[in-house]
Amino acid sequence: MKDLFRGELVRLTNEEPEAFAKASARWQRDTEYIRLLDSDPVFLYSEKQFKDWVEKRFENSGPERHQFTVRTLAEDKLIGFFGLYVDPIHGDGMVGLGIGERDFWSKGYGTDMMNVCLRYAFLELGLERVSLGVFEYNPRAVRSYEKAGFRLEGRTRQDAHREGKRYDSLWMGILREEWLQKNGELQ
Repeated sequence: MKDLFRGELVRLTNEEPEAFAKASARWQRDTEYIRLLDSDPVFLYSEKQFKDWVEKRFENSGPERHQFTVRTLAEDKLIGFFGLYVDPIHGDGMVGLGIGERDFWSKGYGTDMMNVCLRYAFLELGLERVSLGVFEYNPRAVRSYEKAGFRLEGRTRQDAHREGKRYDSLWMGILREEWLQKNGELQ
C-alpha cells in the first residue's frame, strides 16, 4: 500500500493553529490568491483572527470535514491546504484547496495535492464522487483539475463579480470509477 498522505511533490499534514494562522495571514495579503480562492470581498485578518477561526473550525469539525495542510516533500515548506467535505449518505465529497506560496504555482503542486486528496477520498473514505467549484477566471486551476481527471459538469453564469466584470463559476466532478480507471486500479 502507498503512503496515504504522500504524493510525488507534497505530503498532507495537520499544522498547529499558530503555524497555519501565521501562514494564512501572510497569504491573504496576496489579493490575487484570495480572489482565486473565494468570491467574497477581500478583507485583511490578523494572525489571531485566523488562529481563532482555525481553532473553532477544528473544534466543530466532525467526521464530515477532512482538513489538511500541505507541505512540500523537498523543502518541507508549508504551501497550502485542502478541505474535503463529505456527505456520508450519498458518498459525495466537495473539495477546496489553495496554494498560498506563489513560488509553487504552475509547477504541479496543485495537481499532486488533488491526486493525494482523491486517493484519500476514494480509497480511504470510499466516496463515489468528488466535486468542486472554480471560477472561470482561474484557468490554471481548471487545467490542474482536468489533469487530475475532473470533468466539467456545469456552470453558473455570471455569478462572480471581479473588477467590474461578471464571470461564471464552473462545476467539475470525478467519479470513483473514472479515478480508478485513470490510475490503473480497474482493468
